[in-house]
Amino acid sequence: MRPQDVPPDAVTSSGSGLDPHTSPAYAELQVHRVADHTEGRTLGFAGEPRVNVLKLNIALKELVDAG
Repeated sequence: MRPQDVPPDAVTSSGSGLDPHTSPAYAELQVHRVADHTEGRTLGFAGEPRVNVLKLNIALKELVDAG
């Protein structure tokens, strides 16, 4: 992978450290470990598509608890 192919959020963090979302591109790098919880733009036009990490973590916990 070339450095320019790495999504910015793979090497940065939010100012507060509490941002619960990650970009779909970063999630794709981790697809073998995560399920897809991608949300579209707010109201269909504002912001960027993102992965809801909170919902992802809840789904992963449910998988572990069920197993």
